Amino acid sequence: MFNIRTPLFVCLLLLNAVAILSEDRFLGRLGLSHRSDFGFGESKDTVKSRVLNLIRAIRTVMTFPLIGINAIVIVYKLILG
Repeated sequence: MFNIRTPLFVCLLLLNAVAILSEDRFLGRLGLSHRSDFGFGESKDTVKSRVLNLIRAIRTVMTFPLIGINAIVIVYKLILG
């Protein structure tokens, strides 16, 4: 059954997936690791660089908030099912 919680849980799962991506194992194979990034001073505004910057920002900023949000969701699911 579709309700307002379903898209929120999907977003949470996607954020968790992005937060745990390994640059060396997964992103390196796709050419999205920091080793394949452009040098300092060369700011190429490509889709690849934007995706890499988004992944890095999510991993940097959302690490600790995701821990708290995941704990809240786990408690919510345990109590209310």
